[in-house]
Amino acid sequence: MAKSKKTINNAIDKDNSKRRRQLLKQSGVKQPMADSTFLLIITISLFIAIYALSIIFLGDKGFSKIQMFFNLFNENAALIVIACGLTIVMIAGSIDISVGGQTALICTACTVCLNRHGFNFYTALLLALGIGLIFGLVQGFLIAYMDIQPFIVTLAGMFMGRGLVALIEVNQIQVDNKAFEKLSGSRIVFPFIGDYNKKGVFIPAKLEYGVVVAIIIVIAIYLLLKKTRLGRSFYAVGGNAQSALMMGINVRKTRFYAHVLCGLLAGIGGFLYLFHTRSGSVQQATGLEMDAIAASIIGGTLLTGGVGNVIGTLFGVLTNGIVLLVVTAIGSQDPWWPQITRAAMLCFFIVLQSIICSRKKK
Repeated sequence: MAKSKKTINNAIDKDNSKRRRQLLKQSGVKQPMADSTFLLIITISLFIAIYALSIIFLGDKGFSKIQMFFNLFNENAALIVIACGLTIVMIAGSIDISVGGQTALICTACTVCLNRHGFNFYTALLLALGIGLIFGLVQGFLIAYMDIQPFIVTLAGMFMGRGLVALIEVNQIQVDNKAFEKLSGSRIVFPFIGDYNKKGVFIPAKLEYGVVVAIIIVIAIYLLLKKTRLGRSFYAVGGNAQSALMMGINVRKTRFYAHVLCGLLAGIGGFLYLFHTRSGSVQQATGLEMDAIAASIIGGTLLTGGVGNVIGTLFGVLTNGIVLLVVTAIGSQDPWWPQITRAAMLCFFIVLQSIICSRKKK
């Protein structure tokens, strides 16, 4: 009886909300821009502005070439996928800092299996997905059902990943599998898109297959978050867990699914990382979790949860990438300048988010 009453009340609220939107539209009154849309516009505008300025002032450094734009995706395909996973857990009001350790473990374990145990592309992919899924299941259970702080659980996961890498192989190891090397070295060639070199020879633009996978995943996660009940549950739980519970959403299960999805995407992203680098080591993907979190924040995902967009995350990754390229092109070989620049951007977006959060409380 109580459940049917709650369902009726939800239906009435939904109908009233729809009527309010219709009345506002008919009266010509503009609805306020959503926070996620506002943050997304800022992120995209920032990326376009930085890239346009780099073409104008650093065109001779290669920024005016189409291949430079493609390389932004080639170099960051794995990070795009992993950052999408971080976006999901952050929207749900959680965090995962183990993805860098997972990536290193996936790269090393798959490399060893490819070199020494007769694995091929498909079995290595299954291994990568299995590692990511195990991390997601275990960490999701501990966080959602055991009420352990996400930071503590995923910090342990990060150390576990790095420790297992050292247990498998201490030294850096390269993939020595001809079939895998041939496949990972192949590119999508665009015969009518490219640039001319100094000798006047046309060089077609090339894109790695991992980029296609990354773009498909971004679209799939976008549809999941915007068009499915589970996606809406992530937003509801991250926005206000108590209200979500009163609405009939299983908060524990939703948080569990968020971490499972993050682990699965870390598995895919880790395999793309291997596909790009063809190597594994203990120090591999160091700081990747911070890059993924930074990309999510710059892309408009609130640290407090409930607001976020994977399209923004995509542009957050690209913005980070273009900043690194610009600083390198200027001639600064010091490793701290890209970090300082990205830190400044991160601070800007965190301050912006705090302003939005304080406005919502009023």
